[in-house]
Amino acid sequence: MMSKRHSNHALRALMACVAAMVALAILPSAAFALTTSKATARPNEDGGTGVIGGIPTRLTWEGTVDAGEQISGVTLELPAGTNFNSSTTKLTALEGLKRMSVEGEVVPEGSSLKVKFSEPVGEGLLIRLEVEGMTFPEEGGDVVVGGTYTESGKEKPLQAAKPIATIANTPLQKLVDHLDNQDWVAAWNSVQFLGMFLKPQIMVTSFASLFTGWLVCLFIVIVAYPFAIILGLIFALMKISKHRLLRAIAIVYINVLRGTPLFLQIYIMFFGLPMMNIVIDNNILGIIVMAINSSAYLAEIFRAGIESIPTGQYEAAASLGMGHLQTMIYVILPQTVRRVIPTVTSDFIMAFKDTSLLSSVGVMELMMFAKNLTSVTGNMTPYVTAAIFYLIVTLPLIKVVTIIEKRMANSERGGGPRPKVKAAAEKDAQDETSSAGAEPSLAEALSAPFKAGTSVFGGVADVR
Repeated sequence: MMSKRHSNHALRALMACVAAMVALAILPSAAFALTTSKATARPNEDGGTGVIGGIPTRLTWEGTVDAGEQISGVTLELPAGTNFNSSTTKLTALEGLKRMSVEGEVVPEGSSLKVKFSEPVGEGLLIRLEVEGMTFPEEGGDVVVGGTYTESGKEKPLQAAKPIATIANTPLQKLVDHLDNQDWVAAWNSVQFLGMFLKPQIMVTSFASLFTGWLVCLFIVIVAYPFAIILGLIFALMKISKHRLLRAIAIVYINVLRGTPLFLQIYIMFFGLPMMNIVIDNNILGIIVMAINSSAYLAEIFRAGIESIPTGQYEAAASLGMGHLQTMIYVILPQTVRRVIPTVTSDFIMAFKDTSLLSSVGVMELMMFAKNLTSVTGNMTPYVTAAIFYLIVTLPLIKVVTIIEKRMANSERGGGPRPKVKAAAEKDAQDETSSAGAEPSLAEALSAPFKAGTSVFGGVADVR
């Protein structure tokens, strides 16, 4: 029984080998007479290297005629959504490095392109079809170039080429494509300065590409600044402290950080810590550096604000029985905060702009995105777009600082309504109203004519 099973397995194995040999023998006769070499598309992404669907591009297809074969026609077929209708096709045949002109009839029909050669293309030649102005499907994806070829009057399936990766067409890309077709945009870009620094197509793309980096900048400065305020207040109090050691630590900390460039501090932190096997995420490390650097400047701002409070405030607090800590918390610091708000806001603006230095150490913030996009496009428009993103934050803050400073200056000069004066003015107005409505007294009645310049008897008073 076992020997019979073994014999059956051996027979099946023998039959499989025979079938494989037969397939190998038949394969050459079933080989393609036209072997596809490649199918590629020219990038049409403005400022990039991708192929976007729905936007005109150039498709290049190449195939080699096998030995002993004659090809009289080729039909390229692509997925639905492809459009060849507005395209132009250049036919070329190559024999090694020798280029040969090929005549033929080209018929674009939607997603297919039919090419019929005037004379059959012989063996060993490489057929090249360069289709200019065709569009891939808008939804994107991997597009396979297939179709058929005609050999000896018979149509045979064309060997599929490697898929072409295409990007889905977005509203942003449609807008860029729309701008490409506008006459005023062409006239605008023809001016060298405008085309290099303010190219509309690249600016539209830059706003979308740089937005993420702008959010990173805002995140870093918004998270770092509260820590900078706390550190700055601590070192400000240490610097005005009566203890020499605390003053010395604060002076060294403030002077070193204010006396060295932020760029140098960034390099020390980003390259020095890894040498000590301390690895921190770039964004977190950027927050730490910005917080430490800003705290030194804020410390001086707070110190100047505290020292600007008149000595009488301390004496008044002491007369009420307040201790030094209570005086500082409830009397001095509230007045200090009010006075330093404009300066602190200006320092926040400086810190926000200084985040651009983090691009030098690989933090993917606004300037890093602008730098990468500029290197791809060869145009300065991304940097101008980055400047606009900075201005979106800085201009409103500058306006706020101006308004606050004007109000504080007006208050210092005694401008604006004062509560007591306003109440007194309202009381006088009420008294006048009530007196006007009451009946005049006898003395007022007798004196009224003299005030009016007439005698009590109705004549004109002789006033000398």
